[in-house]
Amino acid sequence: MPHVTEMRIVAVFALLQAFAWAQNVAVTKGRKSKPMYMSEDTRTVAPALDKYARGPIAELWKRPGLAPRDRSIVTVSALIARNLTGEMAHQMNLALDNGVKAGELSEMITHLAFYSGWANAMPAVAAAKGVFAARKIGTEQLPEVSPALLPLNKEAEEARATNVEKQFGNISPALVQYTTDVLFRDLWLRPGLAPRDRSLVTVSALIASGQAAQIPYHLNRAMDNGLSQTEAGEVIAHLAFYAGWPNAFSAVAVAKDVFEKRSH
Repeated sequence: MPHVTEMRIVAVFALLQAFAWAQNVAVTKGRKSKPMYMSEDTRTVAPALDKYARGPIAELWKRPGLAPRDRSIVTVSALIARNLTGEMAHQMNLALDNGVKAGELSEMITHLAFYSGWANAMPAVAAAKGVFAARKIGTEQLPEVSPALLPLNKEAEEARATNVEKQFGNISPALVQYTTDVLFRDLWLRPGLAPRDRSLVTVSALIASGQAAQIPYHLNRAMDNGLSQTEAGEVIAHLAFYAGWPNAFSAVAVAKDVFEKRSH
């Protein structure tokens, strides 16, 4: 029999999950959702914050260097990567309004389970559940569990796998094997998210998490997949607001080096 304390913890956790789901449903009623932290609330606590929300943040979403759909992908990815659930339902709704499909949102969550961790993906699942329920999005609109995969670029993948095996094969052979078999020869080839979008999700999550060491490879891959230098610069600027200036400036230094090397 489970210990009484353990049973209480489980019960409390279940109640918290139910409360979070109910909040998500409440927030997502109707096509157009509103942020959990409303402007009138913000003005009573931090009126200057409200000013910036109405000014720079509102203007940010209208900048021409990155499409609204891409900005939504970047924002949702950052929230999942940082496990920031307060605005998640609102931003998921906005993403759907901006042209991100329900299946693509589902794939983003799955992808980020690997790049931000399972514990970050689970709250995103709870948020999406409320959004999907409010919009009457069923499982028939979601990606197949095991679809036919996109074609593998054998030359590029073999070069990547060889390089990783050479560097880390003796240190963590399991990590190297999972990276090859699960990530690059399965997850990255799922057709539910276009390669450019999958790269955009990954780069956004890495920047939001402060993982500067991983940015060069994935930023290069994103640009190979069609992300322009202008768009990459806008991603960093966008994430300054949603992941903080320190993370943006850590990323912009890395991006500068990537851009310079690609220009030679």
